Amino acid sequence: MSLIKSISGIRGTIGGKVNDNLTPLDVVKFASAFGTWLQNNKNKKDLTLVIGRDARISGQMVSSLVTATLQGLGINVIDLGLSTTPTVEVMVPELNADGGIILTASHNPKQWNALKLLNDKGEFISGENGAEVLALAENEDFNYAEVDDLGNYETREDGFDIHIQKILELPTVDVEAIKAKKFKVVLDAVNSTGGISIPPLLEKLGVEVVKLYCEPTGHFPHNPEPLKEHLGDICELVKKEGADMGIVVDPDVDRLALIDEKGEMFGEEYTLVAVADYLLKNKNGVTVSNLSSSRALRDVAKNHNSEYFASAVGEVNVVNLMKEKKAVIGGEGNGGIIYPDLHYGRDSLVGIALFLTHLAKENKTVSELRAGYPAYFMGKKKIELTPEIDVDALLVKVQDEFKNEDISTVDGVKIDFAENWVHLRKSNTEPIIRIYTEAFSQEEADKLGDDMIAKIRSLI
Repeated sequence: MSLIKSISGIRGTIGGKVNDNLTPLDVVKFASAFGTWLQNNKNKKDLTLVIGRDARISGQMVSSLVTATLQGLGINVIDLGLSTTPTVEVMVPELNADGGIILTASHNPKQWNALKLLNDKGEFISGENGAEVLALAENEDFNYAEVDDLGNYETREDGFDIHIQKILELPTVDVEAIKAKKFKVVLDAVNSTGGISIPPLLEKLGVEVVKLYCEPTGHFPHNPEPLKEHLGDICELVKKEGADMGIVVDPDVDRLALIDEKGEMFGEEYTLVAVADYLLKNKNGVTVSNLSSSRALRDVAKNHNSEYFASAVGEVNVVNLMKEKKAVIGGEGNGGIIYPDLHYGRDSLVGIALFLTHLAKENKTVSELRAGYPAYFMGKKKIELTPEIDVDALLVKVQDEFKNEDISTVDGVKIDFAENWVHLRKSNTEPIIRIYTEAFSQEEADKLGDDMIAKIRSLI
């Protein structure tokens, strides 16, 4: 069905033909390429990689292939087994490893899997490095180890414990304040590893946990992307249980969506907004998100006399800008919290701990907290173009058309109007312009998108 090779890794559907899908041969080839790239770039003989996987059905098979391939290159493997993306990211530097591979297709359905590649800091490798790995995979230029030089293999079962302990030790996580509130929370972990990593954290915070879909079987009971239309079950259960809130994570636990006590969505965009509000109350500093994330973060930063910056879309770009600006908090509007005091990666576990601290200290319900933030609504549309149209030239025309407005060309064209914004990004794979909008009502956001489509058509 699909094999997508990108600078951040390789993902595809299991089964089918080599080079069309994520087959065992593709897994071996790509693991070989990453291992070879590390060997070419490290001035040491003994290399160690940390691997971990989400609970999807193909995980064990893919993990076995990756492990054996790395050992075949002479690379030692530390296998965390069932894990989360942020846990693997934390454990790479914790174990002084030379890199890591996370086996997860994130929010994609169960037939997908992927290899996500980490450097020795436990961060996603750069675009430049990713391109080098892809070139090695293409050329199949691998040199495997002789029998006496095969890599070692060991398992670790303490990844979650170490990750959770680091969160509890953060000065910004007030364990006692959370315990005093005796919160009751419903957790939907979509039958993946959030179901075995988040309950131990919540229990240490004195939170009563009602589990929904927390068995790590990999059989996702609903579409695993944590969007409103997929979350009817937890919204009902929060009300039925009289819980203080609901927590939803995707299969690899790097995206965090929240439900208020009335069974209403808090809004994925507002996970980061709320956590930033709490942190900026206590420490003046910079916030960062990407250009397609809500303006609400900028508004909250402004309220605290702090600065806000927007990066190109993509976690690597957000992290790079956070480092450059020395941001205290950053992330993406899809519920991705990046808290540099712990590590530079999206992390639902630290997001939960920071949000609960905020909730405890504000002494409000989740819905009251949400009501205190600006209400924005987002729209997503696209315009399909004929292949002969020069999309880049077309975006330049749009830019010229709105030259008197506040424009960013860091990633496509973003036009910031006084009351709303439009962000245009071209697809890398087809003649499409994606159109993201935000305004004070859904109708206005949708109309803004339609008006931009009409404007683009007039410029063709």
